[in-house]
Amino acid sequence: MPPSVLLWIRQDLRLADNPALSAALERGSPVLPVFVWAPDDEEPWAPGAASCWWLHQSLARLSADLVARGSRLIIRRAAAPAAQGGSGTAGEGPALDALRTLLRDSGARAVYWNRRYEPALVARDTKIKQALRDSGIEAESFNAALLAEPRDVRNQSGRPFQVFTPFWKHVRATLDPPHPTPAPATIAAPASWPTSLALDELALRPTIRWDAGLAEAWQPGERGAAQNLERFLAGPVRDYDDARNVPGTPGTSRLSAHLHFGEISPRQLWHAAPEWQQRQFVTEVGWREFAHHLLFHFPRTTDEPLRGEFLKFPWLGDRAHLAAWQRGRTGVPLVDAGMRELWSTGWMHNRVRMIVASYLVKNLRLPWQDGARWFWDTLVDADLASNTLGWQWSAGCGADAAPYFRVFNPVTQGVKFDPEGAYVRRWVPELARLPAPLIHSPWEADAATLRGAGIALGDSYPRPLVDLKASREAALAAYQQMRGGAASNT
Repeated sequence: MPPSVLLWIRQDLRLADNPALSAALERGSPVLPVFVWAPDDEEPWAPGAASCWWLHQSLARLSADLVARGSRLIIRRAAAPAAQGGSGTAGEGPALDALRTLLRDSGARAVYWNRRYEPALVARDTKIKQALRDSGIEAESFNAALLAEPRDVRNQSGRPFQVFTPFWKHVRATLDPPHPTPAPATIAAPASWPTSLALDELALRPTIRWDAGLAEAWQPGERGAAQNLERFLAGPVRDYDDARNVPGTPGTSRLSAHLHFGEISPRQLWHAAPEWQQRQFVTEVGWREFAHHLLFHFPRTTDEPLRGEFLKFPWLGDRAHLAAWQRGRTGVPLVDAGMRELWSTGWMHNRVRMIVASYLVKNLRLPWQDGARWFWDTLVDADLASNTLGWQWSAGCGADAAPYFRVFNPVTQGVKFDPEGAYVRRWVPELARLPAPLIHSPWEADAATLRGAGIALGDSYPRPLVDLKASREAALAAYQQMRGGAASNT
């Protein structure tokens, strides 16, 4: 039997349309799927709590799918850097050490994997590929996560794009993604299997079980992704252009976490329904591509604004305000509804994400990095590229960002996109008995209306942390220290 090939599984937790798996199978060699848990390699952006919960569920389902095809998933944990002391490969990195151990244990002579694009992992994987090749091991990587490789997309001047429309126009003009490959019926197994950790030994699930809402809301894994896509195609996609803005209705695809963990590929979405290619939904896939393009070319933007003048922006530092925002206790119903949906389900409607972000960075004038970190820990679809783009867009400090003077008004946004208050009533039930005209601004209700709805402002529901109009004006004044411009209110 020829030597095995290690299939190094990362954020490509699927068997269909998996280029590294397809290439491994084409060799005609036994395939040894392995997952290496190496969060230290991802610092300072190691997976957050919600992401770890999803990862556990998805790995369990992938393991079962592999067993059904005559294979299995080998799980290893990379040693923390401090624990590598006497190793002959010390300093080369935890993941590389784990791979070398697996190569020795299995006799494999090749390692295949699908690429990731986070800055720390791009640097790590480049070193791993070179180190393996230097030691006589075949090492190959493939694109499974994006429609276009970030390094291949440049403007006419040979520089990275910083505005979405010309970026997407360029990509669309050159894009011809191959049709996705089906999952294999069988996967050739090695004659013997190396030892593996049990999935529970990675301790990805919380010890204090706060995850009941996540388990109720989601079915991680390749099958769950396919079912979500089928649901979307059967109905919501027809009204997506309008329904995607209404948080109280199931008008979005809810595929973001499945995409992030590689349970479904963008090529599968592209080819699922050709008419999508002229729809807003495919443009949203384009924004995901743009986010990875920016992160690849501007890796410092995870922590620093792309626009350097924002390094001097006069942020405020009220940690009590940050805690209230995190808990959904700001006194602004639409903001609180979004933050509570996030805490309960690990997800938030995209329209509401923009609103809660605008409130944090403009009304409370807290640094966008605080919001990015909270989303990173609580979102099941926490994606470093999309999270970075979204928060810099909201703060006005990134590429193709919202104009600095654009401040979302959560009351007018609520009236426009949640007119009957269905979204707020679900997530802020203490306001459920308020009439629709007041559901987004309970502070405007008279005393009798509040009593009739069972609301005591400042007690059963908080008063607003800040005045929306005054805080908006203060934010604009702060921005005008850097540059002038006319204000607008959305």
